Amino acid sequence: MQELIDFLSQYGYWGMTLSAFLAGSVFPFSSEAVLVALQLAGLEPWPLLLSATVGNAAGSMFNYGLGTLGRMEWIERYAHVKRERVARMQMWLQGRGAWVGALCFLPVFGSVLSVTLGLMRANPYITATAITAGKAVRYAIIIFVVSAI
Repeated sequence: MQELIDFLSQYGYWGMTLSAFLAGSVFPFSSEAVLVALQLAGLEPWPLLLSATVGNAAGSMFNYGLGTLGRMEWIERYAHVKRERVARMQMWLQGRGAWVGALCFLPVFGSVLSVTLGLMRANPYITATAITAGKAVRYAIIIFVVSAI
């Protein structure tokens, strides 16, 4: 894992975007480590925030897209999201709407949430807006904490 973080860190903002995409999708990865490494290496905070947010939101929308396919077999096989977790998430989401996508920044829960929002055909524009807002706030907090050190 450390080798991958080091590799992605060499590519600056593009590496940040790719690592954030991987972390936002169903692939297990920590974009926070790349973000911190790049910030400590001297990259500017605002472009880092933008590249991390765009990549991570795109990863979650990739999950949303998987969900819209509606093939639970594919979701279980390729996204490694269990049918039972999706069923529980669907029950929890009833009546809450696409704005709950702002919670997609949460580890593990966020991937299941974004897939389930796709399965439920939540409004893609509201979902994308909510997901992007949640991801931006999370990365902004990390950047602020690292800047304060």
